[in-house]
Amino acid sequence: MAQNDLDQRHLETLDRDLNRFSALEQATAYASRPMMGLGVSLVFILLAGLVAFYLFGQTGNTLVVVIAAGFGAYMALNIGANDVANNMGPAVGANALTMGGAIAIAAVFESAGAMLAGGDVVSTIAKGIIAPQSMQTASIFIWAMLAALLSAALWVNLATWIGAPVSTTHSVVGGVMGAGIAAAGFAAVNWPTMHKIAASWVISPVLGGVIAALFLWFIKNRIVYRDDKISAARVWVPVLVGIMGGAFSVYLALKGLKKIMKIDFSSALMIGLGLGVIIWLVMIPVVRKQAEGLENRNKSLKKLFGIPLVVSAALLSFAHGANDVANAVGPLAAIVQASASGGFADAVSIPLWVMAIGALGISFGLFLFGPKLIRMVGGQITKLNPMRAYCVALSAAITVIVASWLGLPVSSTHIAVGGVFGVGFFREWDSQRRMKRARMTVPQTVEQPKEERRRRKLVRRSHFLTIIAAWVITVPAAATISMLIFWIISSYMGGAS
Repeated sequence: MAQNDLDQRHLETLDRDLNRFSALEQATAYASRPMMGLGVSLVFILLAGLVAFYLFGQTGNTLVVVIAAGFGAYMALNIGANDVANNMGPAVGANALTMGGAIAIAAVFESAGAMLAGGDVVSTIAKGIIAPQSMQTASIFIWAMLAALLSAALWVNLATWIGAPVSTTHSVVGGVMGAGIAAAGFAAVNWPTMHKIAASWVISPVLGGVIAALFLWFIKNRIVYRDDKISAARVWVPVLVGIMGGAFSVYLALKGLKKIMKIDFSSALMIGLGLGVIIWLVMIPVVRKQAEGLENRNKSLKKLFGIPLVVSAALLSFAHGANDVANAVGPLAAIVQASASGGFADAVSIPLWVMAIGALGISFGLFLFGPKLIRMVGGQITKLNPMRAYCVALSAAITVIVASWLGLPVSSTHIAVGGVFGVGFFREWDSQRRMKRARMTVPQTVEQPKEERRRRKLVRRSHFLTIIAAWVITVPAAATISMLIFWIISSYMGGAS
């Protein structure tokens, strides 16, 4: 080592050079993140096609199935990037879960829900929107499903890129409907089913918001507004966890265990009731231990709602995986069935590898692209804390579970965002009610100007209007794109044949 290497000026120059290299490395890593996500996504799509090629077998329709598997994988990635954010957003926004923890929990439970309980809704998506018998040939039906898959994926991809939490269910149903109209006219669409689905889209966000508001009202009246908040929490938090556990148990009994044994609704209710009581009893000493030494203030309640919020987020992810895997693999399952049998009269059978593509794709999409919309849903609509986020998650879970049990492809986006709005609007109403009561008690209280009251609204109206507009435009946009894609496919395939 030369003597001048230890000179102070030389060391300062070396430090500056090293800092420049560090800054360059950080900038390179930041700039390469999108490319890494795109690269992993491309590899997953290619692997899905290879799996389809290997497992479907060598037939005349193998190429079509391989392409459809790639489209299904692409759609599943977009579902994970856009739709799953609605499940984990409240928990992350309330700081009950870190972004990494939320992604890990969602990935596990989304996959479990898709694999264990997604079959019934897949059948609804694949065969409930379009009347297959209206198609002239099985090939036209396959082209329609391909167009539906690709159009829905493209629209959701665009929505995710601009930061809009649109409904993936809206997208795929609009795609299926548009392709059916392009293929066989308006008669191809099963309009009674569409009316039923459309009604569920309207009802589900309202129901999610009402349930969330009711749970928040219950928590405020039974815990928050009590003189001894901690004592009240010791009583009611285990009850709330028991309700959540019972609902989860009912869903598992109806959906996840049906492949092993047949369980009717009444038996499932009894199972849920029994396990709900057990969970309630188990949580009593847990909550009591957590409450030791806590101050009698609202901030202390956040700790007690940590476990219920995490568990409810996992429950919602399971329910979402069961319900929304249909959006990715429903049309794919129909294509595989039609390609294998040459017809579409029989019921759709769902191969395990088809469900696996949907489950893994949702998890990969969440991991690679989900944080952006998770932050938006969790923190930019209204301010959430663990209690409010728990109400949102539990209401959304209950609504999604009921919808999945009925076989309705409802939008988890509508339900979750409806729950967030329900909590926010309830807080506004409750705040105004308490202010009026205070003015009656103290008449000399000066009323705030109208502009100030508008500024202090707890729900951001701009987001409300933007989200409603996105919901309205999604179906016609996806349907239009699907029509165009179907005409391109039919022109090419018709010319090729």
